[in-house]
Amino acid sequence: MYTIAATFDVNPPGERAVISREQMWKGLVQKAEYAVPFVPAMDDCRIIERFDDGFIREIHLRGTVMRERIVFTPEVQVHFTRIDPADGGWIANIMSESERGLLLTFIFALTFPGVAAGSSEERRRGDEVKASYVEAITATIAETRRRVKEALV
Repeated sequence: MYTIAATFDVNPPGERAVISREQMWKGLVQKAEYAVPFVPAMDDCRIIERFDDGFIREIHLRGTVMRERIVFTPEVQVHFTRIDPADGGWIANIMSESERGLLLTFIFALTFPGVAAGSSEERRRGDEVKASYVEAITATIAETRRRVKEALV
């Protein structure tokens, strides 16, 4: 399983449009429900089924169709488990506080169908998508900030 983790300040020094924890949470929920404006590599996203603490969605990402089970831990974490392809890995979006303020951490634990775990091929494939996954974090914060400015969250 190829793993990437990255943490960003939600409100870096000098940022005038401050995002509150509540607003960032609303942004993460909106991203889970329809990720296209938040994730540059995503072409489509739709909810298939809802349940008490989340839903199942279908996404079109880099030409691949996948299904994910999304579970919410309110005001803390959105957890995405790839269910089609089976055992496709998972992603967590986690909010936390630090001495610098609100943080947003994304953890990506990905598998690649037909690729052996720990292999050089897994590392190569992971490195190919790494930049777009890290870009998704900055894009998520930027889109949430845009929505805060326009009073959409």
